[in-house]
Amino acid sequence: MKFLRFFLIIFISLITTVKADLNKKLINQLEEGGKLIFIRHAYAPGSGDPDNFNLNDCSTQRNLSKEGQRQAEYIGKFFRNNKVKIDKVLSSEWCRCKETAQIAFKNFSTNNFLNSFYSSKYAKNKDKQIKMLKNYVKKFKSDKNLILITHYVLISEVLNYAPSSGEIVVSDKNFNMIGNIEINY
Repeated sequence: MKFLRFFLIIFISLITTVKADLNKKLINQLEEGGKLIFIRHAYAPGSGDPDNFNLNDCSTQRNLSKEGQRQAEYIGKFFRNNKVKIDKVLSSEWCRCKETAQIAFKNFSTNNFLNSFYSSKYAKNKDKQIKMLKNYVKKFKSDKNLILITHYVLISEVLNYAPSSGEIVVSDKNFNMIGNIEINY
């Protein structure tokens, strides 16, 4: 039993060290600037949106819970504590994305190419949004990073990666994923 406990402690220590090293490597790459930083909105319980969903009325949407608001605070602290250079913060027009942006970064603007296309109501916009996003990134010239607060469907479509709520996913300007950091609340 003592051997098993000892082995478990060593294993957890190694995993934690490896994760910390990977995070440090990613933070070093963020210091270089010029990266795309996709953030899936912080925790908003449920999935999709209610049938009566209205883009201009937050009371009809899935919104951040208290845990999600706390997670958004941690996202902002991560960027401030690591002194990540940020050029712009862009958000989807959905309230849960805007609230994540507001809590984490204060200053942001919205762009409809970051909107969700999960529901059948917006599915027809997918190809147009992806094209607009790629054109925006192609024209984006900065030695700082671009933050894109968006949805699971967009991140999984452009990076072929399934992010958790509040997860930070970093890519180059060719949409090649570099790494990710999960922000727990």
